[in-house]
Amino acid sequence: MTARITIDDLDEARARGVPVVLETPTLPSASFSRLTGAEVFLKAENLQRTGSFKIRGAMNAIGLLDDDVRGSGVVAASAGNHAQGVALAAAEYGARCTVFMPENAAIPKVAATRAYGADVVLAGESLADATDHAEKMVAETGGAFIHPFDDPAIIAGQGTLGLELVEQVPDADTVVIPVGGGGLISGAAIALKHHNPDIRIIGVQSSAVPTYVTARAKGRPERIDYRPTVSDGIAVSRPSDLCFQIIEDAVDDLIAVDDDITTEAVALLLERAKYLVEPSGAVGVAALMHGLIDDPGRTVIVLSGGNIDLLVLDSVVRHGLETRGRYAALRVVVPDEPGNLAALLTTIGEQQGNVLSVAHRREGAGLDYGAVEIMVSLETRGPDHVTAILEALSGYEVSTIHDGRTSASP
Repeated sequence: MTARITIDDLDEARARGVPVVLETPTLPSASFSRLTGAEVFLKAENLQRTGSFKIRGAMNAIGLLDDDVRGSGVVAASAGNHAQGVALAAAEYGARCTVFMPENAAIPKVAATRAYGADVVLAGESLADATDHAEKMVAETGGAFIHPFDDPAIIAGQGTLGLELVEQVPDADTVVIPVGGGGLISGAAIALKHHNPDIRIIGVQSSAVPTYVTARAKGRPERIDYRPTVSDGIAVSRPSDLCFQIIEDAVDDLIAVDDDITTEAVALLLERAKYLVEPSGAVGVAALMHGLIDDPGRTVIVLSGGNIDLLVLDSVVRHGLETRGRYAALRVVVPDEPGNLAALLTTIGEQQGNVLSVAHRREGAGLDYGAVEIMVSLETRGPDHVTAILEALSGYEVSTIHDGRTSASP
């Protein structure tokens, strides 16, 4: 396959993936249509084999290798989803597989990759570091490096998602796709624009690592600094020249969203759609929910993956609920006198705040002599309800707590 990727390449990739790759559902969402004013469909790639779209590209790339090359083994680098896709595809083709993952990779993703039969090596702080280690191994020992996105075979395989969308929602006005390395949106764009040159394709990145947003602004792809984000699966700091060119030719707009609205989207998808979606896969919902996409019309949002550590899920959902005003954590300082704790909780109860936990401390944390710090977490009904509770507590010294940080309440 040459660097020029055609619709025929995508059709062949689809046939190559048939034994393993699922055709995931694309279903209308009354809840998100009502919330956004658009006609919303959700492409549930979180239900795909290995929990993300990555198996599509991996099956194609490994399937295209010569037998002798495949016999030497395959090597990959990934934060988790590509790792699982390559591991499963390698197992299907009977190839040895070594995957390099960042040292902070999610434990369930590491465990799942090993369960598919791959040897996992933890190396470096970021995906770029892990990729360097993987490429070094291939140079020293041989085998085939299966790049997460900078490979025509991978792009063609990911593009099979676009072929499905053409059949499932042929009259879509807008398709919203998460963007990390750019392989998924590049491949899907080839399929979608071939079917309808006028369709709008919107890519959504994390504002912590907006690689292609920055590249478009500068007119060239270049490595940017990596910053931690809840959307670790799309936190790719080193872009692809190939993907950049396809994105520039076929993607109408690129948007960056922050972690606050991304976690809100994860919580909403659980609550309204009953879909477990990792933050990287929920960024498209975040963008649409917060009005970052103008005149979306009949809109398909790709939920690109559902692999999330359940221990992380708890904090992500709590953060998302806080963003929506459904949860609040308060630090209240009161005089150390009998009855003040009871009075505080009574005031909150009168405002119909549901107290989830209370912690009481008399010393430390810069407290004045005779003062008590009370930490209260609450279940609330929305932003207006939080405001009403804070107003009722205006006689106290109150701070709100966000991710362990306090800020004075108005």
